[in-house]
Amino acid sequence: MSFADVVWVKALELDELPEGRVKPVTCARRTLCMTHHEGEYGALDNRCPHQGGPLGEGTIEQGLLRCPWHGWDYDPLTGKAPEFDDGVDAFPVEVRDDGVYVAITPTAEHERTVSDLVVQTLINWGVRAVWGMVGHSNLGLADAIRRQVEAGELRYVGIRHEGAAAFAASAYGKLTGRPAACFAIAGPGATNLLTGLWDANVDRSPVVALTGQVDTQVLGVGAFQEVDLRAAFGQVAQWGQTVLSTSRHAELASLAVKSAILNRGVSHLIFPDEVQTVRVDESLRSGTPAGRLPERSIAPPAEALAAAVELIAAAQRPLIIVGHGARFELGSITELAEQLACPIVTTFKAKGVISDAHPLAGGVLGRSGTPVASWLMNEADALIVFGASFSNHTGITSKRPTVQIDYDPMTLGKFHAVDVPILGEIGVTAQLLSDALDGATNTVDQRADVAARWALWRREKDRRRGEGRGRGIASAVVFESMSRLVPDDAIIAVDVGNNTYSFGRYFECRQQAILMSGYLGSIGFGYPAAMGAWMATQEEDPRFSGRHVVAVTGDGGFAQYLAEITTAVKYGMRITHVLLNNSELGKISKEQRAGNWDVWETGLRNPNFAEYAELCGALGIRVSSADELEPALSRALAHDGPSLVEVMTDVELV
Repeated sequence: MSFADVVWVKALELDELPEGRVKPVTCARRTLCMTHHEGEYGALDNRCPHQGGPLGEGTIEQGLLRCPWHGWDYDPLTGKAPEFDDGVDAFPVEVRDDGVYVAITPTAEHERTVSDLVVQTLINWGVRAVWGMVGHSNLGLADAIRRQVEAGELRYVGIRHEGAAAFAASAYGKLTGRPAACFAIAGPGATNLLTGLWDANVDRSPVVALTGQVDTQVLGVGAFQEVDLRAAFGQVAQWGQTVLSTSRHAELASLAVKSAILNRGVSHLIFPDEVQTVRVDESLRSGTPAGRLPERSIAPPAEALAAAVELIAAAQRPLIIVGHGARFELGSITELAEQLACPIVTTFKAKGVISDAHPLAGGVLGRSGTPVASWLMNEADALIVFGASFSNHTGITSKRPTVQIDYDPMTLGKFHAVDVPILGEIGVTAQLLSDALDGATNTVDQRADVAARWALWRREKDRRRGEGRGRGIASAVVFESMSRLVPDDAIIAVDVGNNTYSFGRYFECRQQAILMSGYLGSIGFGYPAAMGAWMATQEEDPRFSGRHVVAVTGDGGFAQYLAEITTAVKYGMRITHVLLNNSELGKISKEQRAGNWDVWETGLRNPNFAEYAELCGALGIRVSSADELEPALSRALAHDGPSLVEVMTDVELV
């Protein structure tokens, strides 16, 4: 080592390392094993050449430095191995008046890697957010992500459980329509992603999963944390590939994002450990979407459109039903509804896509809905269904003439035959229907019916708010207060359980965007989803920038991802969390009773969640009576950071 090529770095204070001891010390991004033996200091490479054991965690025994992993011995000052030809590098040491200094070579300039090329390609395709956990089998990929975060090209949130990362990415995709990424190590980190990825899969949310893997040389022989990830991810990933040193890396990354966008689902890239840091030529271009994505505003076939126009023109009381798949096309759908003077009702997953204050809005249809929507469907003589899957939870009747519009051919007529299935982009089709029906309809104005049914339902909600039993606050009270206090443009992430059903019935939306675990119905979704929504509010997208984020959960759901409140505190997330605590898995108790089962093992032993939030650094407020509710909600909504309002609720008053 030429002294002209080194820098001297202070490694230890004079009294920091006792005689006969060793310790790891990081100097200028290089970790050294510092030794103190027979009055002299040594500085050795910290990595044992056998299997990479950390020598700085070893011991000096009988004058030799022993590796803590496999007992290989080295001279503590020179690094030479008395029993082997090899050894470890030793670095010059000087003891000065103010400490012990080591001469090290400056860190070499970073050379572009496979991980750098892949991450840059993801960014080019529009990936702006990553949630994940850094670990031993994804460090090369983590470093590439770090570089882009520091350059301002990516945002990263380090979570406490990988399941939260997948739920956050899924929620982000549902909200924005754009892909996000989740990130984990091999083995258990990757498998922890699966529930959140299934949520994205069944709700058609674009997500790219990035997972580490063991070295390729030990794949298949049962190495530590080895899991066959292609098999483990199975059908949850509609596209998945292992990235090898010889792969076309930019092309794999491009295909991953393209598949997530066009197939509206999960793509999975698997990175063996050593491949992540393979050097690639600086001249290799990262992938971009230029010329790779088709125009998706596809008009329907003329024959199908004509059949739909004929059916709708003959109706007097048509009803428009909007599903989650139409959430970005409400402008043209609302224009059609106003032209027909017919109501719009939504599936539960699409709650909030139209304001409940609109004179034609009929609320939510189905088990989580209101009698307003069900009455309007029963009175209708034709149904026009946009972007809904006809799940049994929604309960769209098969006994009315039906036009169904969707961009997915498998969704059309999925559960029963419909009169006119139309394959086409939803916004385009709605506009074409509107143009073709201009002056050719015979509909009655149903605004008065909509208003009358809302008046009846609101009187019923008033009655339910007065049903106190002295065992907690009624859900109708909670959501009436939230309907008045939550900002009109808030993004609300809802968990699964009785809190979800009550939210669907009682909360009246204005311009709020609602996120939920729809087809999967996974408990625990709510708080990680709020973290995903928060990320969207930090971006420059005018649809979401600066909007308030609210999480609604039960005690059972939040307890599954309890530690993520520390994530919200770490990143300063302004999330207002309304937690309905009834000390029970109330939805399951209800199902047990309905099925004539004994109610068994649904009671919960909970902490004081408000105190827990305070311990984590958030604002926590516990509400035990109705008169405390609105002051608590107002204070939490005004708080500039994560807050939690724990509402003690009556499990029967949902």
